[in-house]
Amino acid sequence: QVQLVESGGGLVQPGGSLRLSCAASGSIFSINTMGWYRQAPGKQRELVASITWPLSTYYANSVQGRFTISRDNAKNTVYLQMNSLKPEDTAVYYCRGTGTDWGQGTQVTVSS
Repeated sequence: QVQLVESGGGLVQPGGSLRLSCAASGSIFSINTMGWYRQAPGKQRELVASITWPLSTYYANSVQGRFTISRDNAKNTVYLQMNSLKPEDTAVYYCRGTGTDWGQGTQVTVSS
């Protein structure tokens, strides 16, 4: 089974940007949908964005226009470009694909 490893999180000021990466241990070519989720303290995990082959995307209302999901099948990697970050974006971000397990997550903290 494909294992997923997220990276790219960190501490950023409001209005800043981060790019998260989700690297797969194997091919993601056959994984129809890949998604980014997040879980803030005391809240349920929620879907932030997803991408379905070839280029169909979904975004939660809270991130529409600020986040962009993309996938590079050749590199077996999914990205989440996050711009205009807000304190309410603070959470642990996870990626997951159809039929895969969860990755370990990467912490994103938006604070001045």
